Amino acid sequence: MHYGVVPTTILAWPQSHVPFTAVALPFFTSIFLHAGWLHLIGNMWYLWIFGDNIEDRLGHFAYLIFYLVCGLGAGIVHTVMNSQTTVPSVGASGAIAGVLGAYMVSFPFARVLTLVPIFIFLQVIEIPAVLLLVFWFLMQFLYGAASLASTSTNEGGVAWWAHVGGFTIGIILVLLLPRKDRPRYGYSRY
Repeated sequence: MHYGVVPTTILAWPQSHVPFTAVALPFFTSIFLHAGWLHLIGNMWYLWIFGDNIEDRLGHFAYLIFYLVCGLGAGIVHTVMNSQTTVPSVGASGAIAGVLGAYMVSFPFARVLTLVPIFIFLQVIEIPAVLLLVFWFLMQFLYGAASLASTSTNEGGVAWWAHVGGFTIGIILVLLLPRKDRPRYGYSRY
């Protein structure tokens, strides 16, 4: 409750007389907390697959700032879209969604090894990143839209709008930030 993003607590400020640090700090601390081992492993798996390429593209420090801004933006979008929720939101998935958005824009035709169910069989195939990530984003958006119809404000679940917000912010930021991995003009291998 203290380190996760709780939309009702955040939106009640300053009338609630809660110190500003108690409202602002959870936007950062929640990125580093998880609801269990599977939550943590799932997030780290996506970060491992997609994160290193974006870090190479931006550079170490810019990547850190990019990641934190995506996480912050994801928390804000989650708060706005779930304004009546009293359940704390934790996890890095909003920030990682920003990495996914940046990857889609930066490496759209990179091949991603993917497990695809075909009837009752599982098949491992390589598909373009843009195809996988557009599908992933559409699923997040559709589930987020469906969650708006829910009247419950005290059930836990997936922060769909944090994913949508982080992904969108990641796309915007990576287009604004300069590339670090571009070859320098005048440089030749031969």
